[in-house]
Amino acid sequence: MRITKRTNIAIRLMMYCAAHRDRLVTKAEIAECCNISENHLAQVINQLSQLNYLRTQRGRNGGMTLARDANDIYIGQVFRHIEGGLPIAECFADADNTCPLVKACRLKVALADAAQAFYASLDEITLEALVCDNTELMQILQPVQCSR
Repeated sequence: MRITKRTNIAIRLMMYCAAHRDRLVTKAEIAECCNISENHLAQVINQLSQLNYLRTQRGRNGGMTLARDANDIYIGQVFRHIEGGLPIAECFADADNTCPLVKACRLKVALADAAQAFYASLDEITLEALVCDNTELMQILQPVQCSR
């Protein structure tokens, strides 16, 4: 299974915010540290704030922070929100499905089961688990200490 660029950006952005939870972080610093275009980042910030994962503040001293505690953000849920209803194969699409095997193919069921298992495994992981006590990540993100 391959995740979209938007989901990848969302997770990096949220990890950065979790690593700097004591202050507002800026789009520019995240873009630089996480190697993300500011244009792509702006779109993801907007979506995450609408989904109540981020709290944003405009203005000269503006920035963003997590809208919830990192222990309350489950990665599986974030993936579902960002990925939406993207089909993992053509046969999952209501429109544009030209596969002649769709009525008899058992692969669709297997793929659906695999996708459910993928999300179920991510449902066990919190944002906090990705950043806390991850010394190597913390050095890259130059964050503050994890709270416990």
